Amino acid sequence: MRKRKRPIHICKCTGCQKHTYGKTAKEHKAINRVLSGLDERNKRRFAGLLAGQQGNISLLSEITGLSRNTIYRGQSEVEHPSQNPISGVRRAGGSRVPVEKNNLGF
Repeated sequence: MRKRKRPIHICKCTGCQKHTYGKTAKEHKAINRVLSGLDERNKRRFAGLLAGQQGNISLLSEITGLSRNTIYRGQSEVEHPSQNPISGVRRAGGSRVPVEKNNLGF
């Protein structure tokens, strides 16, 4: 079974909407490219690390498409790694069946 490629989130911030080829838009696209290759836990942690550096969680939520609660949780996991249990990654194949596989040819 081949792994499906995750789509890259498109940033909705005003800077990226106004200047699609600007420096900020390129940085946001690079962040989203990295996030698309990570699992849930590592996405949270990476977003938490960025939140610790930038401090603007609402903007980071807009850039990455992750909820603010997820980013807060990732920030907590990065700042206090010993307090967080190793969990938060779902098993592969737990999602819905793709429409093309669901169609039985009727």
